[in-house]
Amino acid sequence: MLTTIVISFYNKIDYLRLVLSGFERQTVNDFEIIIADDGSSLQIVDELKNTLNKSQLAIKHIWHEDKGFRKNKILNQAILKAKSDYIIFIDGDCIPHPEFIREHITHRKSQTALTGRRVNLSEKITSKLTPVKIRDGYLEKNFHSIILDGLIGESYDVEKGLYVKSKIIRDFFNRKKRGLLGCNMSMNKSDLIAINGFDERYEAPSIGEDSDLQYRLELNGVQIKSLNNIAIQYHLYHKILPRKEENLKLFKKVKSESNSFTKHGIKKEFTTPIK
Repeated sequence: MLTTIVISFYNKIDYLRLVLSGFERQTVNDFEIIIADDGSSLQIVDELKNTLNKSQLAIKHIWHEDKGFRKNKILNQAILKAKSDYIIFIDGDCIPHPEFIREHITHRKSQTALTGRRVNLSEKITSKLTPVKIRDGYLEKNFHSIILDGLIGESYDVEKGLYVKSKIIRDFFNRKKRGLLGCNMSMNKSDLIAINGFDERYEAPSIGEDSDLQYRLELNGVQIKSLNNIAIQYHLYHKILPRKEENLKLFKKVKSESNSFTKHGIKKEFTTPIK
């Protein structure tokens, strides 16, 4: 098996169906999917089971009770469940380009984490999408409409949705260092285990699932490589989530301690009471 895809998910079953449709048309097919469910309602879980029963993809669903934002905790459980030694992380509102998996796998290296980018679709474009359209290549065939919506509408970062094949242009677009993006990143499972996975103290979106992870990976000798305009996603519309002050304070504390191995990750027996 080439890779495990971990999809973080919470209740948005309509978006997840679009995402899964994107994985049905990948140019490589030797992969498994783990849906890391941060406490979706039982009604949604039942709907999801019906969706998975009809899918030809190899999909596992892991779930824990909804006790607030605990994305990092369920992601750690997904790491342990992954059969592959290489993991690609995405969010349940990001549709992959057909070459998404192949590009991540092609650029895989030891002691390296890869990060792609995404085009952010407007509510108008998002509302037009269906699983059938995704499987038929609607986003790639109609990318001119997304560009136009980026110019006169509400889509943005549309230039990040341009798939580039030329190595010269790829190298030019990726000459600058970019940070990990939690919805579009991949790395060796061993590198994640070495830092004890995600820090589960982050209980709000942003920072904890990418910035913190990058900081600790780099402390442990892992390099970050950008796949801008190479590993592409189409991000479905939702309102922008604010960065919580608590996350910023925790990240500041993590950096002051300068320790790559979190005591609040996959293994808990290392945790000591905080005074």
